[in-house]
Amino acid sequence: MSIDQLTSLRFLLTGTSASLYLFHVLLIGCLGLTGCKTDDPTTTPTPVVRVIPPVTPPTPRAITLPVVYVGSYDGNLYALDTITGLPRWQFRADTAIHTSPVVAYGFIYTASLGGSIYALDAATGQLRWQAKTQGPVRSSPVIAGGRFFIGGQDGVLYALDATTGAFLWTYKSRYGFYGSPLAVGGLVYIGGLDNTVYAFDEATGALRWKAATDWYVISSPTVANGIVYIGSQAGDFYALNAKTGDRLWKWMVPMDGRLDASPVVALGLVFVATGDGPNPKLNALDATTGQPVWSFAPQGSFYGSPVVAGGVVYVGCRDHRVYALRAGNGQVLWSFKTDFDVYSTPVVTNGSVYIGSTDQRLYALDRQSGTLRWQYRTGGIIISSPVLAQRTATVGTYPTISGGNKGDQ
Repeated sequence: MSIDQLTSLRFLLTGTSASLYLFHVLLIGCLGLTGCKTDDPTTTPTPVVRVIPPVTPPTPRAITLPVVYVGSYDGNLYALDTITGLPRWQFRADTAIHTSPVVAYGFIYTASLGGSIYALDAATGQLRWQAKTQGPVRSSPVIAGGRFFIGGQDGVLYALDATTGAFLWTYKSRYGFYGSPLAVGGLVYIGGLDNTVYAFDEATGALRWKAATDWYVISSPTVANGIVYIGSQAGDFYALNAKTGDRLWKWMVPMDGRLDASPVVALGLVFVATGDGPNPKLNALDATTGQPVWSFAPQGSFYGSPVVAGGVVYVGCRDHRVYALRAGNGQVLWSFKTDFDVYSTPVVTNGSVYIGSTDQRLYALDRQSGTLRWQYRTGGIIISSPVLAQRTATVGTYPTISGGNKGDQ
């Protein structure tokens, strides 16, 4: 069974815990069989001296259009007017878009399940460059220092020149990368399907450290105050020293929950949304000690990640709802019902919350009340998280998976 068939199966099923668990089992089994290689202990490795090409100096360029971008499983990246909700332009990729786009240097970057990476003119949608990987891409890109980083399910972490698309360096893991990288402080962090969290030198790709997890990692890392926060499919949530990878503490999800969503750190708390299991919750933990502070239990599990803005947590849920909760105690301020599961991570502005749903729609909601401003229906489910052309219009703290604030402008 192919990866795309597995993805289609996942969203055609009813969304039960058993269905998602079956998907993850099939996913890691498929990836493991296709990505596994046998090391020959009798072979002496040949030293390789890598020459890393110089990075093309990027030209800062502001995008003034009132546009929100989002990818769809219909294979299109949409640029929608934030006032009317109508398309200004759309770009057709080779296959479905799962990844969340990112805006930098006047480009909008995205990738497809066909393994293609695209850099488009953010104002017009015109293709500027294209690169190709050897497998589906579900990881979302991050931009830093003129470099473009993304993980592939071909088992490779890629670093490209963000201006030209030229390959700078790659790292090949035993299996693939489903989660997204994070570039901060000269290091690139990412979790793998080989039960490992990695830290690489941003410029050279040299491995700085790696830390073992109890199972494979779909969640993306967040770094705050010198700590890497990341979860695994075993339901273990880790706080690691960002410089060394040493474990500072571990929190275990009660009752066998899984961690698909990426964490976010704000107000001295780390917000962790749990996936399929008997009792899914949005959890607020003390960011220093990992001790639970409060939790919120909806009627469904979480795949999308939370965003914290103005003392409020915004998050989508598989019970078909978008929630706004008080960050200090988890009190529900409002909720908005869509027609199906919400896997997307929101983007928040002073007035609006933008979020996609697997009912194929992107929603613009009033930030204070949760009432609908507009909606736009695409031709496929939306897993991708939206991002604004004017990134300075976003407010709050975002996880890696979101297009809200990833890297350079």
